[in-house]
Amino acid sequence: MEITYLGHSCFKIIKDGFALILDPYKTDSVPGLYPLKETANQVVPSHRHDDHFGLNEIKLSETRADTPFMVSFIPTFHDDREGALRGQNNVIVIDVDDMKIVHMGDIGCMLTDEEMELIKGCDILMIPVGGFFTIDAKQAKEYVDIIKPKITIPMHYSGRTFGYDVISGVNKFTKLFDKEDICEKDSIINIDKAPRGNKVYVMKPLRAEKEG
Repeated sequence: MEITYLGHSCFKIIKDGFALILDPYKTDSVPGLYPLKETANQVVPSHRHDDHFGLNEIKLSETRADTPFMVSFIPTFHDDREGALRGQNNVIVIDVDDMKIVHMGDIGCMLTDEEMELIKGCDILMIPVGGFFTIDAKQAKEYVDIIKPKITIPMHYSGRTFGYDVISGVNKFTKLFDKEDICEKDSIINIDKAPRGNKVYVMKPLRAEKEG
């Protein structure tokens, strides 16, 4: 299985020739990110804000393929006031073979104990860490401590050349972990079986403007 971090909260996951894209951003909706030029068999957004709902940015594949992914949702909120500030959000849960991938979308609240049980011990957790619009680094760490995913991939943060000014960088999140648990990764990773351990993968956003 191949996972590509395209930028912001957008990931492309390919398994058995089937490509699934999560939370594509609309062109010019996120500073410093180039337009998405991707083809996929399926596109799944967590909610309808422009930086997560760029459905028209993705070309649907003309090649038919059976999906290996079973996708389900946990309805949540984009804020800690039951959606009064920013509306609703869906946690995306993907089961593929013997692995579970969880994409938290723009989660802005804590899940209930019952909801948390649905994703505890997942293999891969994609979680926003930048704050302001979503949970912040400290709250994201609280989630990781409860869920105990084997791999945590931070998303929805700012860098030197990309992202919103009002959200923080990824370092606020990573400094809450032991250094040996942080793994710097490229934009694409390959995972062929359920991973071991509890690591944080900091992936390079593929569509971000380069420094210098």
